Parts: sequence; structure tokens; C-alpha cells
Amino acid sequence: MLHLDRCDPAKRDWVSDAIALVEADANRSADTHLLPFPLPASWGIDLYLKDESSHPTGSLKHRLARSLFLYALCNGWIGPDTPVVEASSGSTAVSEAYFARMLGLEFIAVMPASTSHEKISLIEFQGGKCHLVDDPTAVVAAARALAADLGGHFMDQFTHAERATDWRGNNNIAESIYAQLALERHPLPAWIVVGAGTGGTSATIGRYARYRRFPTRLCVVDPEGSAFWPAYQKQDWGIRTGRGSRIEGIGRPRVEPSFQPAVVDRMIPVPDAASLAAMRAGSKVLGRRVGGSTGTNLWGAFGLIAEMLEEGRKGSVVTLICDGGERYTDTYYSDAWVAEQGMSLEAPLAIIDGFLAGGVWHAPGSGAALGSSTCEDGAR
Repeated sequence: MLHLDRCDPAKRDWVSDAIALVEADANRSADTHLLPFPLPASWGIDLYLKDESSHPTGSLKHRLARSLFLYALCNGWIGPDTPVVEASSGSTAVSEAYFARMLGLEFIAVMPASTSHEKISLIEFQGGKCHLVDDPTAVVAAARALAADLGGHFMDQFTHAERATDWRGNNNIAESIYAQLALERHPLPAWIVVGAGTGGTSATIGRYARYRRFPTRLCVVDPEGSAFWPAYQKQDWGIRTGRGSRIEGIGRPRVEPSFQPAVVDRMIPVPDAASLAAMRAGSKVLGRRVGGSTGTNLWGAFGLIAEMLEEGRKGSVVTLICDGGERYTDTYYSDAWVAEQGMSLEAPLAIIDGFLAGGVWHAPGSGAALGSSTCEDGAR
């Protein structure tokens, strides 16, 4: 890990200027919108989606990348000539490339060789370079080794995400959600629903709610192939699934260091077909395309709202639009791609239609009934 020469005033001045540039990016960007998702008023339950796709790099990961750069700069890990390396083929790499270019730094994203040309193009558009690795399970090790070879800094989002963000406030995503709900009829949400990739967002929200003594509970939704759900279910944090997630941005083959299970009140495993069905159904209601992880969030939120209705409880539920659907035209929104993956969206779409029409939730306990062969339990 790089440590700058503390006796070099020029480097110290550069770091000071770099921090000012990153902070200015946040200052000139308006906060992301909190959008209401229309539900029958008679239910007495409100659903909101915080639109993280409106960040300059188009996703929730913009917040993470900003925090990671500030954390590395303030720790003395990045200087004016430091190459920055990350293990990511998705939105984190796009956002980190954006900040690296802002600071005039070389950025290299290490990713599986199977990564789509569309994702590579997004990273390169922001000025980043892509280093391809044949073995997907070796990406983190390859990124760490590359950073060492270059004399650079391995950003390591999966370790540093939960500590790079000030969970007590400082305009983090949790503080923003509560501030935006202040004038709503249910200003303290019953549930906040998020997925976990690094685990940083769930850690920030869970810690903040406890710090402020809010009654809000945190639900983490998890896609197929991810280790977070089975590890949480069995309280075995050494579980490995040996595979990645088809839902970009969330799910990991192992429990990452940033994931903080003690601040999570509930986890819901979501079949991939359910994620894509909720993505498409939600896009139709919102009048705009959202990404697959937003669909995972919506599936979990719908199930929790139906549960609240059944129990006669009123309140609000908040989840996230993690990114826009324009990145997934040839995958999640392609019927041919969905069929190639061996999925059918018919059954989960019928469940969602039943929920939106009458608040009932008839999700079966087996993911196989939803076009998935590997999911354990569905959301109830």
C-alpha cells in the first residue's frame, strides 16, 4: 500500500487540491430524487425509490467511488502519479474511472475476459483502461498484483466500502433519505430495502438508523449465486458459492469484508427471473427503464408491503433505483437473452400483477417455480 512522503510539500498540496476537486463534484451535484411509486391510497402504505441513476456516472456506485477516493487521498495512499487499480467490470469501475480522470490519474479496471464490450466501452469512455483476466475468481488477486507491479494503489472496494463512508451523517445516502421523507405522511420508513455488492450501502443505512434511534428495519435482498443469503441463513461467513451473480452490481461468491450482517434485520433471496420481472414491471409503472438490481429491490419491497397489508400496518418503504436500464438493452431487456439463460418471466410477472392489483403476494417458496433452478427460498 502506498504511503506518500509526508515531507514533500508539493505532494501534500496536490492531495489538498485533489480533495477539493472531489468535494466540489458532490457540492455541484443536486441530491438524487426520492420518487414515489404509485400504490392505492387506501393501502396506507407509501413506496419510494431513491433515484441513484441521476449521478454523473449513472449509478449508486458514484457515491462509493467518491468516498473511496476521499478515503485513499486522506490516508496518503494516492499521489499525483499513482495509478489506481480496481477489481470491477461494472458501475464501480465506471465511477472510479470518472474520478481518476478528474484528478489526472491512470485508472485500470481488472475484470473477467468474458465482460461484455458494452461495459468495457463505458469504462473506456470515462478514461479508464481494462485489464482482462481469464479466471473470474482470480480478479481480485490480479488487481492487487497489478497495483503492486505498477507501484499503484489497489482501491479494494470490497474491503473499504463500509469504512470509507461516514455512517453518522455528512450527507450520506441514509441521511438524505430521512431528510427527503421529512414532510411525507410516514416520515420514518418501516423498511429500507437494498441489495449488497460490497455491503457498503447496507452498512451505512443500518448503522445510521441505529445511531439516530429510528425504528426503521433494514432488509437486504440477494440474487442467485450470491453467498450473502446462505451465509446469513446459516450464520456461516466462510460460505463460498463458486459462481457470480447475473444481476450486475449485487451478489458476491463470498461474503465480502464490508458486509455487516449485524445491522441487517432481514434478508430475502430473490430468483433472477423475479428480479428481471420486477425490473420490467417497475419500468412500466415508472415510465422509464431501470436496471436489474432495482428489480431485485422492488421484488423485496413488494413482498414486505404485502406483508404489512396482511398485518394491517401502515407506513412507508424505501428502496433504490441503482442504475438505469439503458445499460441492459441486450441482456435484461432482451427476450432472447432471457431465454438463453433458461429463465421464464411469466410466473413472477403474474405474481407482481396480483400484488399491484390487490396487494396479495403469492410467491411460492421455491425459486424453481419462477424459472430458476438454483434459488433456495423466495420472498414471501
